[in-house]
Amino acid sequence: MSEIDLEDLPGVGPATAEKLREAGYGTVESVATATTSDLAEAAEIGEGTAKKVILAARKMADIGGFKTGRDILDKRKDVKKLKTLVPEFDELVGGGLETQAITEVYGEFGSGKSQLVHQMAVNAQLAEELGGLHGCVIYVDTENTFRPERIEQMVNGLPEDADLGVLEDILERIHVARAHSSDHQMLLLETARELANDLRKSEYPAKLFVIDSLTSLFRSEYAGRGTLAARQQKLNRHMHD
Repeated sequence: MSEIDLEDLPGVGPATAEKLREAGYGTVESVATATTSDLAEAAEIGEGTAKKVILAARKMADIGGFKTGRDILDKRKDVKKLKTLVPEFDELVGGGLETQAITEVYGEFGSGKSQLVHQMAVNAQLAEELGGLHGCVIYVDTENTFRPERIEQMVNGLPEDADLGVLEDILERIHVARAHSSDHQMLLLETARELANDLRKSEYPAKLFVIDSLTSLFRSEYAGRGTLAARQQKLNRHMHD
């Protein structure tokens, strides 16, 4: 998550930054990946100014430049794997779900997507040697599917050496927010960013961020082919936040 404020960008003052946030550009990364015309319209600035802001954002966020294969290899050394503790599944996904990445889980209704992220919310708290990340979880619930009772069932199935404490401790390390609209969902990213920063030096820093589900509110609010472009543009900004 970015620690650079929009106001740090040249030519972006408090008023312009507020307009950008209201339009869904809450981070330097989202500005860096915007189109010139979209940013100009959102911030009510000229396209020439918008282009300069985007270029500055790309430089500050280190987006858009080339890296050597060796640089990428060095960065990959910091990637960890969060295991599901189902050996066949972990083998299928290369040893577990990678950190520093977005993992999309999709399938039909009732196929177990929410069950998987519930399990990951528990497993992320495990020690690294047990397949976890020794961290807490930030969980945005868009469909009212988070169930602490299901967490309890999954905790009961953990290895005996899991040593995560009592159920109340485990639930305390899962920070859940209910999103009621796509705008609210995007706003919660700002709150999540602040929460992650607050938890950075705690015993269990934030290591997993879950949105269940990412697209449901967007689909319900932007129905029909005529709204597809607007929906995808907004979703793209959300993904880059």
